[in-house]
Amino acid sequence: MIMDIDLKQFVFDRILDENTLAHTLAVLGTLPSPSTPLPAILRFERTSLPSDVPSQLSSGILASTKQTGSNDIYSWFSAWLHKRDDIPDLKIYVICPATDTHIRKYSKQNVLMVHETPALYHSIIQPYILAFDPARTQWVQDILAGTAEASKILNTSPDFLILPDMKWDTTNVSALYLLALYTHSDVSCIRDLRKTPHLPMLKALRRDASRVVHHNWGISPGGVRMYIHYQPSYYHFHVHIVHTGHLGLGGMAVGQAHLLDDIISLLELDPDDGHSILERMTFTYGLGTEHGLYKSMIAALAQLHDGVV
Repeated sequence: MIMDIDLKQFVFDRILDENTLAHTLAVLGTLPSPSTPLPAILRFERTSLPSDVPSQLSSGILASTKQTGSNDIYSWFSAWLHKRDDIPDLKIYVICPATDTHIRKYSKQNVLMVHETPALYHSIIQPYILAFDPARTQWVQDILAGTAEASKILNTSPDFLILPDMKWDTTNVSALYLLALYTHSDVSCIRDLRKTPHLPMLKALRRDASRVVHHNWGISPGGVRMYIHYQPSYYHFHVHIVHTGHLGLGGMAVGQAHLLDDIISLLELDPDDGHSILERMTFTYGLGTEHGLYKSMIAALAQLHDGVV
């Protein structure tokens, strides 16, 4: 569903979360529709400044400045830029209509490190994945079908499409963020990866992604991080491709991000037949208190450890 959204008609309800380090703010409210107002999440993010701002100081890029302090050789200012079409102040992501699941996801929450054994995967995680609402990945299916974001595709192969992630403004190269979407449905998460047939596919993705970032932005090998989330936000296999200079992304944290190179190395150690290492290992990761898996995982782990998690 494509909506014609007028953000001036957004009715604010409450703040869901704010991150002063990442300069983001997520809020809940409503947007109008022909029948009844729809719940909507707006996520505000301050945009990155282009690298040519310092060189343009003498040409009047600053509308005004105010010195707020100094000490010895150090001084600090507040400053305001002249309005420019190529430098927006904010990026705004809109989810409408937002479900209770979306609201929980974007709400501030505590995170607990949990240990997922293969047994817990089969008893709790896999049923959760199988029951995952297909509507939550409709946007992925639209991209794969060529009915959405077709003009943004940077690379196509039998196994993957590579395109800019919605988090990237496509202008600041140091904030580069691409997404590789798997074109098949046999892999929901890294637990499903096998030496055969997936190892050649992952190596091809690594090669294609390196070629894409070098061809389009001149980024040399080693200039991007390629990683896979576990647990992911959605269970259609995908790989994140992010500039190494893009710091502060929560999704790159230990306890969620697994480097593609490491996953490839693990699969190379697998036997040609039998159970994969990724099937047999225990994964430790952070799970937010609002995550759909939280209650069942905490209950199961407490039972394993005599009530102590």
